[in-house]
Amino acid sequence: MKHALVKEAAEALFNEQRNPFGAFSLGSETHHAVTIPDAVRRCRWIAVDINASAFGLFFVSPSAERARLVPCFDSDYPSTAVATKFISGANGEEMVRHTRISTAPRWWADDGIASSQDTFKDLAWSERTAPLAPGTNGIAFPVHADRGQCGLVVFLGSEIALPQDALYEIHARSFTLFAAVARMRPSDAGRMRSISKRELECLKLTANGNTSEEIAKLLKLSVHTANQYLTQSTQKLNAVNRNQAVAKALRLGLIE
Repeated sequence: MKHALVKEAAEALFNEQRNPFGAFSLGSETHHAVTIPDAVRRCRWIAVDINASAFGLFFVSPSAERARLVPCFDSDYPSTAVATKFISGANGEEMVRHTRISTAPRWWADDGIASSQDTFKDLAWSERTAPLAPGTNGIAFPVHADRGQCGLVVFLGSEIALPQDALYEIHARSFTLFAAVARMRPSDAGRMRSISKRELECLKLTANGNTSEEIAKLLKLSVHTANQYLTQSTQKLNAVNRNQAVAKALRLGLIE
């Protein structure tokens, strides 16, 4: 019943605003370009609305042998936040099992810090769970999309404000955000490893037509190190060569 309510709310938001994310945007323009940076921006808007200080979107790995959460992006994009590493580790295994069978939100609060625990504990349809990252308070919304894909949209912060009457709306916005990301990159969404600032700089210079020798000179690196950064970024983007890595980075909005 609750799952149906969330889906109905998501569809209503989508139809009303003709927005691939179903989230409230600044202005009434339709956003035709759907990219990871777009998704990050819209997730940040949701976070602002509930006074969360951080967020992350995760896919559930398809492997039945080892259940885990695979990060797609978080509030430190294109880098990866420390909390995300905990969530995608062993801490998230129980949440994966829950996400596969339910859409009921789960929240947690660290007893050692001032928290929004009082807000969370009064929310109907949500239950407390073990912390997904140490020293944090947060709420996780299980989300589902086509082709059996499921995942989690997580919001962190010690002062999250989420009244009961806004719970379904926030969950619906998370649902449509996840569905848009899943449609955009159904084959490799959530599998991209974090790319460092140096790797992005080398990719950007490659996109500008610079050779490895020129990149090394511009960044004050050895040619070997420049080549190593390019190789690492190519592998992280699941590309077959540098040119394809540059194309993927441009498409994903990692470089301009």
